[in-house]
Order: sequence, then structure tokens, then C-alpha cells
Amino acid sequence: MFGKKNDQNNKEFSGNSRSYTGGDGHNIIVGSTQLEGKVISESDFRIDGTFKGDLKCDAKVIIGTEGSFAGDITCQNAVIEGAFEGNLNVKEVLYVRESANIKGDVVTGKLVVQSGSIFEVNCRMTESQGISEFEIEEESIVENE
Repeated sequence: MFGKKNDQNNKEFSGNSRSYTGGDGHNIIVGSTQLEGKVISESDFRIDGTFKGDLKCDAKVIIGTEGSFAGDITCQNAVIEGAFEGNLNVKEVLYVRESANIKGDVVTGKLVVQSGSIFEVNCRMTESQGISEFEIEEESIVENE
């Protein structure tokens, strides 16, 4: 009765089309979800819904085409397909897809901006090891059509 529990039962959940496995999984805010507050994550974080607040992620942050974020993000890598407004601190590479609409302050190691995106930001590119806070020096506005 009080024997060993099956760790598998504690770590896995299987739904109709998605599955979650313990600490190595991904965080997903689905389209119908609205989240407000401060989140700290060690795993990838995908936003297809609405998020207002602060996100610190030690991995990749993805804002999907229908996703929107207002606030501050600090992460290793980012892919922005939807809307972002605020402070974005990406230690390695920021990918701005053609459907993205980004407004605010950006600090990143490397930047890839696709044609068609709206990129109205103050931007600073720096080595990944040197990013500790936003140090915006000049304004860069790019609107691709």
C-alpha cells in the first residue's frame, strides 16, 4: 500500500494531441489563455495567448502568430511571430518573423529580421556574455513591407 510510487505517473500527462514530460517539457500558453504576472522558467516557453507581465526564461521564448506579450522578457533565444511590446533582452539570437509586430527596447547578441515585420524599437546588439540590463544607445526604426 505504501510501496514505491511509479515515477512515470508523477511525470507524464498525455492528452489528445499533446503530452507533457517532467522538467524537460515545454511551457505553452494556448490561444484562449490570458496570463498576467511574473514567470521564471528553465524550459522553452511558447505564447499563443496573451501574456502581460515579466518572463525570465533560461531557454527559448516563442511568441506565436496569434500570441501577444506586454512587459519584459529576458531569455537565451527568441522567435517573435506575433505582437510584443516592452523590453526584450535576448542573450543569443532574436528571430523576427514576417508576421511580427515589435515595439519597445531590444538588447540582443544577434538579430534576424524578416521582410514584412514591424520592428519599431530602440535596439542594441552586444556580445551574449555582456548582457546584464538594457543599455539603449540609439533608436532604430525598421518597417518592412
